[in-house]
Amino acid sequence: MAGDSRRPDRVAEAIREQVATFLAEGVKDPRVTGIVTVTGVEVTRDLRTAKVYVSIMGDEAVRAATLEGLHSVATHLRSRLGRTLRLHAAPTIEFRLDASVAHAARIESLLARIRDGAADPDASDLD
Repeated sequence: MAGDSRRPDRVAEAIREQVATFLAEGVKDPRVTGIVTVTGVEVTRDLRTAKVYVSIMGDEAVRAATLEGLHSVATHLRSRLGRTLRLHAAPTIEFRLDASVAHAARIESLLARIRDGAADPDASDLD
């Protein structure tokens, strides 16, 4: 069945859109204080688990608290996805921190410093 091989990709994209909408509408959990961006979703072939990758702007404490708050709303989000996407069994939602956006911003700032000649970054700046 060739059509079935693309279904997890289609479901992942639909989940990404729904989670982004859910976050844009405002999460009720007070721990979710950082700016959260959904960067991607991976769904297992059997559609039982969805790993939702998020980028959270803020310091380490804000990221940790926001991720904890997202974990607590995952069950509510799962039931919402089941209704909205009309899935027989909605996948379990696992939030994962995607540090690639923060890492890219750090690289950009280091390159800007080099370009401006403000300072030469040493090995400790690259960590």
